[in-house]
Amino acid sequence: MTDTLIPAYTEPTAEADTPAPPPVPVDNPNLSKPGVTSEKRRPVIAPWLQSRRSLLATVERAAGRAGYATAYHGLRAPWYATQLALMAPRGAARLVTAANRWVWDREAAPLRDYTVRQEDVEEYMRLARLRAGRIRLRGLVTVVACVFGLGFALWLYVMAPAFLYVFAAGGVLTIGYFGQQPDAPVIGPAVMRTELQKLTGTIVLRALDAIGNTKISAAIKKGGDMNGLRFTSEITRDGPGYRADLDLPYGVVPEDVMEERQALASGLRRKLGCVWPSGDPDEHEGRLILWVGDKPMNETSKPAWPLLKKGEVDLFKPVVFGNDQRMRDIMVTLMFASVVIGSIPRMGKTFLLRLLLLIAALDPRAQLMAFDFKGTGDLGPLEPVCHRYRSGEEDEDLLYVVNAMRELKDELRRRAKVIRSLPKARCPESKVTPALASDKSLGLHPIIVGFDECQVPFEHEKYGAELESICTDVTKRGPALGIVGIFATQRPDAKSLPPGISANAVLRFCLKVMGHTANDMVLGTGAYKAGVRATMFSRSDRGICWMSGEGDDPLIVASAFVDGPAAEQVVARARQLREAYGNITGHAIGESPEESTGMDLLGDILKVVGADEEQVWNERIAARLTELRPDVYAGWTGENVTSALKPWGVRTAQVWGTTDDREGKNRRGIKRADVVAAITRRDADRAAA
Repeated sequence: MTDTLIPAYTEPTAEADTPAPPPVPVDNPNLSKPGVTSEKRRPVIAPWLQSRRSLLATVERAAGRAGYATAYHGLRAPWYATQLALMAPRGAARLVTAANRWVWDREAAPLRDYTVRQEDVEEYMRLARLRAGRIRLRGLVTVVACVFGLGFALWLYVMAPAFLYVFAAGGVLTIGYFGQQPDAPVIGPAVMRTELQKLTGTIVLRALDAIGNTKISAAIKKGGDMNGLRFTSEITRDGPGYRADLDLPYGVVPEDVMEERQALASGLRRKLGCVWPSGDPDEHEGRLILWVGDKPMNETSKPAWPLLKKGEVDLFKPVVFGNDQRMRDIMVTLMFASVVIGSIPRMGKTFLLRLLLLIAALDPRAQLMAFDFKGTGDLGPLEPVCHRYRSGEEDEDLLYVVNAMRELKDELRRRAKVIRSLPKARCPESKVTPALASDKSLGLHPIIVGFDECQVPFEHEKYGAELESICTDVTKRGPALGIVGIFATQRPDAKSLPPGISANAVLRFCLKVMGHTANDMVLGTGAYKAGVRATMFSRSDRGICWMSGEGDDPLIVASAFVDGPAAEQVVARARQLREAYGNITGHAIGESPEESTGMDLLGDILKVVGADEEQVWNERIAARLTELRPDVYAGWTGENVTSALKPWGVRTAQVWGTTDDREGKNRRGIKRADVVAAITRRDADRAAA
């Protein structure tokens, strides 16, 4: 049927009706085809042969199975021999019976009986002659075998009696093997295998129909092709599972299927951890890749982390840190990115943070700062290579961190000046490069700062506002200057992850969370709606997360598992690399950060608020502070002033003021007298201490 344009509707007139214009065809039969074709070539060499790691993993798996079976049966060999020896008489009787039937041609007896009943003399005589020939030949073979066997046994008895015993034992065991009961063999399997159902197109369509999408169900009932639903290639094995590629019906996107992953798993009759639907970034928005694993992701044996026992890292290059559902290596590049990690407790958040810090430790140029506000010492293995390290949440711990971060802020400003002074030929993009990072004279080496339970310092009454300000600056400006901040929290909300950090983080890792708000706080606004949902993970999916920011699309990744003892071994190797490079500093050699007064917010406010001003809007104070000390207060707003004054007991309220246009308004502000009172209290407390 030719597609046509429908004429536009016009209001009827009083004049006589005129015939409607004929439909105008819109399909041009002479319209040329685009002339563009696409093709996908299957790999000539199997994927597991294309990399040394995959080959070694396959060989190791096969050798492990063979070794286990050998040990299992080897331990039970004496019992097997005893059982087979006891079954030898039965086996001998079965062997004699079978030989008797074979020699006398008993298997053809029913045919001869049939010819007798039919009185077919000619056929009976032919069968009788055939039987006589068989008996002569088989009898001769039996006699020769018996004579030869007896003679061989006598020869062994005279020439090599020990071999006779070996042959006799082998004969007894062989005869015993034929004496086994068919339903109770002596030698059973070493590994009990559960056969999984092969994935077929029928099963895939059944599962898609089960998710309750009306368009998909309608397309399946109508045959699919007319509505766009079709398989684009045959279902294949892909790693430890099956892969099915198909086009969804028009208007249906992979996110619609991902949202109903639990129902899809029910339709496939697989565990939830086996079923991973996703889109295909190389194709159109209606292409679905359905990967169904043989075992749940958290039960599949993962390859060992390649940096566990050897290797060195260049933070400017991608590094393996985990595997996807198909156990393929997943890379991460830490440079030029701030990092956010979020999850509920006990899901592997700290292990992931420690893994990223271990990667940084293996770059001998990098300077590490690790702060554990949980206070359990999970980052303790990194102490020998840390420039700054602290574990705990007491006031003295927070003061240590504040002094360290003040140092880092000064370092950030110094680096900005160094990069600004370099010629464009050395620094064309105004950011740290591998060559600049390796030049010790410039001091532009990578700096990695890790915060575990970052909500603790950000919510501290006294130091929270300052730490939030410095960390926000590190998140925004640090990556270009070679400084990477990693913030991990078990409570992803606006207080734990300030907007200045969560909105500017490039790399995001979200393990299991309980709601869409926390999901979007870690992975970015709109992630939950787009189907990127860390709420779908179960409590057993430890170490499995959504990773966003590395590549165009978010990925599901299981991070490499490195426990405490293994982390200590990695750090010992990293320490050796650093000693050879000459980069053992700070905490690693027993030095602490110098105490610094940092910014004097109250004093600075008195400098910008005149004695004749009784009350001032906070937004005006922020602008004046930025003008006074742009290196400290750049980017501050009225909200920053409000939060920074709260620990000092300065109350903000609606105060009257006039705009530049002389228009009077009420806006949030403070009274100068309250700031003076806060300074008096602070000085009195310091004098008393």
